[in-house]
Amino acid sequence: MYDLSTRKRALALVTQGRSLNSVSRETGISRAAIRAWLERLEPLPRMDPADPGPPACERSYSYLLGLYLGDGCISAHPRGTGYYLRIACANAWPGLIRQCQEAITHVRPGLGVYALQKEGYKMVTSYSRHWPTLFPQHGPGKKHERRIALASWQQAIVDAYPWAFIRGLIHSDGCRITNWTTRLVAGEYKRYEYPRYFFTNTSTDIIRLFTAALDRVGVKWKSLNQNRAAVTISVARKASVALMDAHVGPKY
Repeated sequence: MYDLSTRKRALALVTQGRSLNSVSRETGISRAAIRAWLERLEPLPRMDPADPGPPACERSYSYLLGLYLGDGCISAHPRGTGYYLRIACANAWPGLIRQCQEAITHVRPGLGVYALQKEGYKMVTSYSRHWPTLFPQHGPGKKHERRIALASWQQAIVDAYPWAFIRGLIHSDGCRITNWTTRLVAGEYKRYEYPRYFFTNTSTDIIRLFTAALDRVGVKWKSLNQNRAAVTISVARKASVALMDAHVGPKY
């Protein structure tokens, strides 16, 4: 058994971005115990006691909003003391995990942020009493089963920083790929590559928010015909791909 101060110290180290292995070595506490405290939704040592108001950094908020709409959720603490913001980030993209953590700290300076390793991905998590205020899209059930609309103050931020919003959505439910083909030129086959961006989501409301942001920055897009519930948006025109490369780029 470990006392409360020991648990808080271990959790504080995790919120600083330390791995479970390094925290275990420093504290002598098993990785299994630390993981169990996290999975039981142990309240983090640092949390905001009063409503801190608007996002501290609107650009970072616009990016974080895109991540949340794609791969995020908010869940209440079992004892009703606050909420956990969770963003799922694939292990394949360590840069994305870091950017997600940085965005949270820029939006709410002083809050603890930790990444809990799952199978194939990390759940970037932060605890606060006020996450539902910053993300009023939070609600029961899956996002695609309820209406998703931005509050007026959120729309103002997205309008001011549309590229950050687009980047967050691509980093969550989108990708940049490179297609290729060969052509016969002067008797020789030459390989030609052409990059494209895709964004896929099952919520028509989130698709609409994404395409509206693309329209705002002048990116041409089209919806692909698919025999499934999800909708995929493709950006393939050369000029539009160049714009996306300049402001979004591939995951890393």
